[in-house]
Amino acid sequence: MIEAHEVRKQFGAVQALGGVGFTARDGHITALLGPNGAGKTTLLRTLVGMLKRDHGSIAIDGVDPEREPLRVRANIGFLTDQFGLYERLSTREYLTYFGELNGMDGAALRRRIDEVSEMLAMGDILERRSKGFSQGQRIKVALARALLHRPRHLLLDEPTRGLDVMSTRAVRQALARLRDEGCCVVMATHVMQEVSHLCDDVIVIAKGHTVAQGSPRALCERTGIANLEDAFVSLVGTDEGIAA
Repeated sequence: MIEAHEVRKQFGAVQALGGVGFTARDGHITALLGPNGAGKTTLLRTLVGMLKRDHGSIAIDGVDPEREPLRVRANIGFLTDQFGLYERLSTREYLTYFGELNGMDGAALRRRIDEVSEMLAMGDILERRSKGFSQGQRIKVALARALLHRPRHLLLDEPTRGLDVMSTRAVRQALARLRDEGCCVVMATHVMQEVSHLCDDVIVIAKGHTVAQGSPRALCERTGIANLEDAFVSLVGTDEGIAA
């Protein structure tokens, strides 16, 4: 479980997070939903300990990522907007390298690479060097890296951006499987269809503040609006950053 309370983060004169609080439960997919510039990426980076918060508290299974970053990161898979692929390595070589960094080796690592490859439908690129990969292929490799060490928590920054229909399906099915296995998934997204059909809980962020949290249905009931996209606009008061 991930818990945040009154988290604030400022960059110079810019208040990126002005008071974000939420709970993301195990065995649930929780969406971070907000307009562009709302603070979603900053929040994810703060949760994993890449950024130091200015105020508030964060607990991941009861552990503060600032005080015990290595302990927290051992149980987190993080997909950011910077993929960091090594273009001279094949996908298998790349995943082997990161698996070894996480203490995995031998036959167990080879089996796990095959498992995540099957989960994400990436068998066609497993033995290929990443130079020349499409955006969607790069995302799948980065997501495979995040899943490799079987993390209990998964933080994703727009995991289906740039994916074709079949790849999007594979990623969504993988996330649903991870939820069923008890993983706590927190996912920043702009795709309303994804939120409606995949996510159990939604955290709505606007101007660095949490403005609502609840299931997609609960947010619609709260606003009295049947359509989630329209309910979102009502909650944040803007049409900016909405995708179909």
